[in-house]
Amino acid sequence: MAVAESLTGGLLTSAFVDVAGASKVLLGSIVAYQTELKHQLLGVSRALLQEQGAVDPEVVAQMAAGVRTKLANKTGTDKSLVIGVATTGVAGPDSQDGKPAGTVFIGISGPSGDFVYPLSLSGSRSEIRFESVNAAIAALWEHFQ
Repeated sequence: MAVAESLTGGLLTSAFVDVAGASKVLLGSIVAYQTELKHQLLGVSRALLQEQGAVDPEVVAQMAAGVRTKLANKTGTDKSLVIGVATTGVAGPDSQDGKPAGTVFIGISGPSGDFVYPLSLSGSRSEIRFESVNAAIAALWEHFQ
């Protein structure tokens, strides 16, 4: 597994490494909080970021695919064995790119294709980030069960 995080800022990766034996499946993660880093580190289209902003379903799909490819290549792992998962969204309290707090997208990229899970969450900044992690884990579980 390869992880790319924005609004969750490392919480998703932390949840994975809390499980003993995580090193058997987790290649690593990239926290690309700043919009430009999504382009530089994960290969998200600069034009897409300029047009749609960082909180967008296509952005999260490109983040998941980008981290999957990058970490597979950097570790010499067969890409067909890697699943990429990514998070982007607005934790609040303010809106971003015209999207209200609680707008979240989870992206999964794997051998069977790319999938995006849109969420509309409520609560405090911490609650939105925590629920985003739970939703990402649930999406992975549902998708690969």
